[in-house]
Amino acid sequence: MSIINVNLGAKSYQIEIAAGLLEQAGEKIRSVSKAQRAAIISDSNVDALYGERLQKSLEGGGFAVTRIVFPAGEKSKCLAELAKIYDSLAAAGITRSDLVVALGGGVTGDLGGFAAATFLRGIDYVQVPTSLLAQIDSSVGGKVAVDLPAGKNLVGNFYQPKLVLIDTELLRTLPVRFLHDGLAEAIKYGCIRDKALFEKIAAVRDDEELLANIGGIVERCCAIKAEIVEHDEFDTGERMVLNFGHTIGHAVEKCCGYTTYTHGEGVGIGMALLTRQTEKLGLTAPGTADAICKVLQKYNLSVDAPYAEADLLAGIGMDKKKSGSSITLIILKEIGSSFLQKTDWQALPDYVKRS
Repeated sequence: MSIINVNLGAKSYQIEIAAGLLEQAGEKIRSVSKAQRAAIISDSNVDALYGERLQKSLEGGGFAVTRIVFPAGEKSKCLAELAKIYDSLAAAGITRSDLVVALGGGVTGDLGGFAAATFLRGIDYVQVPTSLLAQIDSSVGGKVAVDLPAGKNLVGNFYQPKLVLIDTELLRTLPVRFLHDGLAEAIKYGCIRDKALFEKIAAVRDDEELLANIGGIVERCCAIKAEIVEHDEFDTGERMVLNFGHTIGHAVEKCCGYTTYTHGEGVGIGMALLTRQTEKLGLTAPGTADAICKVLQKYNLSVDAPYAEADLLAGIGMDKKKSGSSITLIILKEIGSSFLQKTDWQALPDYVKRS
């Protein structure tokens, strides 16, 4: 068992990481909540795998449990599905003293967390992430949101969970594509903060070895994110480095209508495309982009996408890091070291082009 403390004053909480943690969820959640009712929010895929197990554990902890299930996929992270969740919470009699448990990947954590942040002006929630991407990134730090047709995560909030329970054993049921999808975010952490982590991921021989060592990778990524969030909870400075690869990555996701590329795949493409250009601009050490591309391709992650530069720029136009006529880019000095650069919008094509 590894425990990481996220120190945010009255909003502090723990991240607990261990194999087999799901069966202990009821007991552990009861230790941080006096709620009578708990609403599990999950997608159709994850609920079929783990919904009943989590319900039994919560009932063992003394909670009356309701399960709310939405269709799996990024397209469900929208206002229409959010409205259905509100209706289900109301029908279940959830009160301000009750609890939401978000069981699933990044979509579930964002959608369930935003529902908790806004239903009855805010009720407690717990994250139980089941995908690698959610375990190492989206379940930690309190960012919750839904998408709009104009762009990703444009309606959201900062709302910290009461607890994050990470059962690494759940990763063994992930399809390989989604294991690698989450690994793109782990590679991101290595790029921005920890060269040793990057090299560890690059040295893994196969997926079985990856899963055998996944607990340490998850713990390190969570520790990095916790430290950054403690310094900058509301994403106005240092926390923005966590968006390395995301500016172009979100545009890739929008260009494909959130179908062809997953979030992690988009981030991988974004890291590769941006770093190729920042090398050419003399901002990044030579060879950095090749190193990133090599490790991405090792895990069958794309390093480019068939979209015109103009389409990517249009997608970036609604990026949350845009402010007025400028946008903040996250750039590597080298593997393990990153910085923020405020860039005039008119100069952005220099960072997106492929030549």
